[in-house]
Amino acid sequence: MADLTTLYAPAPALLAAGERGLSTDAMSGIQALERKHPTRLMAPGQGERRECEYSRRGTVTLIANFDVAQGTVVTPSMGPTRTAEDFVNHITRTLASDPEVTRWHLVADNLHMPQSEGLGRLVAEHAKIPDDWGTKANVACSGLGARVRRF
Repeated sequence: MADLTTLYAPAPALLAAGERGLSTDAMSGIQALERKHPTRLMAPGQGERRECEYSRRGTVTLIANFDVAQGTVVTPSMGPTRTAEDFVNHITRTLASDPEVTRWHLVADNLHMPQSEGLGRLVAEHAKIPDDWGTKANVACSGLGARVRRF
């Protein structure tokens, strides 16, 4: 909890200083549904009517960043899978979305995606860290997925 308050409390001041604070999470298994029959529009004396039958069109995964200071969603990603590679691609897009940022502050969960080797390499490269974060053990030991990471 202390890690979160170190991001959330000073977020407006960080933004004013050219830094961004984001909380990142993924939601998998979102059902893509489509109604089988068109909605019947309102008519005099009758409200709009929808049929309850629908067709399933598979599932999607949403990965999104919440900008703590601005209260907005930043660079959401949707796709069929929830892999470490998907998360690295998402964070790469996030970093590229605002090249004026002097420092990023990210909060992520402790699941496998934020502790991947690819993310460790991306963070080390972006922050110009000379240590080899390119192994999953190094990323997990660094607590990359567990804490606020600044780079």
